[in-house]
Amino acid sequence: MNTRSEMTKKIFKLTLPIVVQNLLSAAVSSADVIMLNYVSQSAISAVSLATQYTNILFMVFYGLGTGATMLCAQYYGKKDFQAIRAVEGIALRFSMGFSLLFAILALGCPELLMKLFTKDAELIAYGASYLRVLSVAYLCWGITEVYLSILRSIGRVKISMALNMLAFVLNIFLNAVFIFGLFGMPELGVLGVAIATSASRLIELLACIVVSLRSKDVRLNPAYIFLRNKVLFADFVKLSLPALANDIVWGTAFSMYSVILGHLGNDAVAANSIVTVVRSFGTTLCFGVASGSGILLGHIMGEGKMEEARKCVKSAIKLTVVSGAIGGILILCATPFVLRFVDLTDTAMHYLKYMLLINSYYVMGAAVNTTLIAGVFRAGGDSRFGFICDTIDMWGYAVPLGFFAAFVLKLPVLWVYFLLCTDEFVKWPWVIRRYKSEKWLKNITRDNIMDAEVNSKTNA
Repeated sequence: MNTRSEMTKKIFKLTLPIVVQNLLSAAVSSADVIMLNYVSQSAISAVSLATQYTNILFMVFYGLGTGATMLCAQYYGKKDFQAIRAVEGIALRFSMGFSLLFAILALGCPELLMKLFTKDAELIAYGASYLRVLSVAYLCWGITEVYLSILRSIGRVKISMALNMLAFVLNIFLNAVFIFGLFGMPELGVLGVAIATSASRLIELLACIVVSLRSKDVRLNPAYIFLRNKVLFADFVKLSLPALANDIVWGTAFSMYSVILGHLGNDAVAANSIVTVVRSFGTTLCFGVASGSGILLGHIMGEGKMEEARKCVKSAIKLTVVSGAIGGILILCATPFVLRFVDLTDTAMHYLKYMLLINSYYVMGAAVNTTLIAGVFRAGGDSRFGFICDTIDMWGYAVPLGFFAAFVLKLPVLWVYFLLCTDEFVKWPWVIRRYKSEKWLKNITRDNIMDAEVNSKTNA
């Protein structure tokens, strides 16, 4: 039986590559903002608003990936690779459907999509051109994210990290090429960011195919889409849909924060776009702990070792508290450098300074909730609680409060932002109570599930 120190080491081993992935992802966002800073404030604001649709789609993929991870991590614990392949096929059917929908919307009516966030004609024009090109990235992303989730679920986090690293490094390099017109290319500004993102995602998909062809057990195989297992499909839907709905509910609500700020002026949007990037660096370790602990916990519960699972969770919570504190300190330390670097209006700079201060404590609330809701609870198949909790918190509390504060009370921008950033702490009492109940502590696998499906067809 593993000691808590050994469990902490195992979590950290899984966490570190995921943290690197998160850092690279944050680096890409930073590169977008840094390079667009030399274009214009409007360019930064437009991309920030248009990216909200990417964030929503990411939440969809994250929810589907979570459903796949919940099942695959536990089936990996019992070494049932055929079940893992069937789950991959189910997840691909859903993800490719959503990818196609978002690609059609981004290509067909980007102006309408931008008008939901702003009335500024310049921002709408910039954002629309960005979304049209990004439709290619959406199509590729739907395939790669599922495959990378499967790899992470079976502990192959280094391979997943390497593939993401390839895409992110390419994205940053191509950003510079297309934004500034290097190597004889035209200076494309906002359009250059979209081209860089789409090209890097396409190359990432090709790299996934190459890795898949060399894999002996888990591949990116189109044939998996046609694997049918009614019981596994029901389990996937039961577990994944609440997680998917949870992430969509949370993601769309968080995007509503941008809607509120978007209608409070360009300065508020510009400041928030910078804050979003800085916060993403502050939360990388927190989210890595959530993912790493969830994967390890799934393996342990799939093996039926419930006492070890309890030790794993206690270690994860300790790491979460430490990572949240580190994230907050990093944001505080980064603030003077950020304020020195960015080129915004005086009003936007004022907003930025205090928004960063608010986020230095916000990451602690996000760290605890993410580890428990998205990591611990989902590892045991408890995805429904998170959906209910976030629906009430975000749509029953945070979003209405933000609209009321901004447009009824007409409070200053910083007060509105502060109130929006209380959402994570409001959830704490219910989340902690759920953790103590141990309703999440269960093995969700089934014995010989693929054989059972074959036998049922034979008997029929």
